[in-house]
Amino acid sequence: MAMPDIANSAQAQTKGKLNRVGMSNIKLPLMVKTDDQPSQQVTASCELFVNLSDASAKGIHMSRLYLQLDKLSTESELTLTTLSHLLKGFIDSHHELSEQAVAKFKFDYQLRRKSLISQKRGWKIYPVIIIGSLINGKLEIELQVNVTYSSTCPCSAALARQLIQQEFHKKYGENTNIESKDVFDWLGSTQGIIATPHSQRSIVEVKVKLSTTNDVFPVIALIDLIEKTLKTPVQAAVKREDEQEFARLNGQNLMFCEDAARQLQDVLNQQDNFDDFWLRVNHYESLHAHDAVAITTKGGVNGYCV
Repeated sequence: MAMPDIANSAQAQTKGKLNRVGMSNIKLPLMVKTDDQPSQQVTASCELFVNLSDASAKGIHMSRLYLQLDKLSTESELTLTTLSHLLKGFIDSHHELSEQAVAKFKFDYQLRRKSLISQKRGWKIYPVIIIGSLINGKLEIELQVNVTYSSTCPCSAALARQLIQQEFHKKYGENTNIESKDVFDWLGSTQGIIATPHSQRSIVEVKVKLSTTNDVFPVIALIDLIEKTLKTPVQAAVKREDEQEFARLNGQNLMFCEDAARQLQDVLNQQDNFDDFWLRVNHYESLHAHDAVAITTKGGVNGYCV
């Protein structure tokens, strides 16, 4: 006896077309190929969708989506090419119901990173999201990375410098016979550096639409671009010389959230392999109980909105 197939045989109780129908929070292992690196195994959380353009159809065939994703997981790797084939397969398996497909992959990407001076290596974890959509024959790929860095407040730095100047004046006053060694020793004491500016761990989320010039997911290239621009990415393995260099970099790269957003906006505008971008800078304040946030986009017609 044939088993009933309600999705094929039953009519919708209420007719209507739907923009997205599918599954979310599918967790499975994937091999992901990025940049010029060997494939890396990740644990991905996935969302799979097609549209339902037949207003009378009861529903889609969700198992057909899942099985194609499972085949990608067990027999292949996630690349620009296989993502395109996966989306086309979703539509082909729903040819009477759908002409749009979307797949989203969220995972942590692991990189071995060198410290600033000692060159010691340690693991850093970067959250990554890849979204592919095939809508009426047009393929679009989005890539998002989150990068953690340190931000030191320019206002706080100026106020700290003022307190140090005042303390210096209190100690030495109008004395014109100051020995350089005395000043040197004083600067190295807690009495000399009476105040320090506040810094905080900060995260920038950068989302880009890949242009057709890309033949791989440029995950590492985008992370490197962000870290090189901001100059103060958090570190993994550190020795004392690395910590000192990190302090120097923070002192030489003071930034409000607006500064960080504008620096990244400027460098992303110069990239020809991204058709569009959206970014959100989050400074998790150590002075305030709230966060400081700046959001911007490339600003193109029909591009990302804030």
